[in-house]
Amino acid sequence: MTVLEPGAPAPDFTAESTAGTIRLSETAASSDRGVVVYFYPKASTPGCTRQACDFRDSLNSLSAAGYSVIGVSADPMVALERFAAKQSLNFPLVSDPDHEILGAWGAWGEKKNYGRTYTGIIRSTVVVSPDGVVERAMYNVKATGHVARLRRELGIEG
Repeated sequence: MTVLEPGAPAPDFTAESTAGTIRLSETAASSDRGVVVYFYPKASTPGCTRQACDFRDSLNSLSAAGYSVIGVSADPMVALERFAAKQSLNFPLVSDPDHEILGAWGAWGEKKNYGRTYTGIIRSTVVVSPDGVVERAMYNVKATGHVARLRRELGIEG
């Protein structure tokens, strides 16, 4: 698995989302400070719901600081639309069933859970500047408390 490093160009993508077709480079360029792209294993599971709701509840402060948010998983669009509606998510969720985006961003690879090794989505968050450069890349993050830690690292209060 290749992970992204700060200073590297973020792989651009165009994909279907709960907000229509999204192009990462356009989203990043239209944000004052960039975009937070987070990768999560499965919509509507407890950890992923907690993390998505943390981003939802933090979106005002992230937006005020100049950041957009995009969530990415391998879930089909119908599952993402249901998840977004049920949780009142206020940012787009991208469907990547072929793992092309996940792989390019280092969020698809070997995982270990309860002593079992398998291939899957690695819970990750990457912050991309408006000019498409990786500013932060965090892999194997925890669902609980991650958004608060990210906000602290970005100097965002409230």
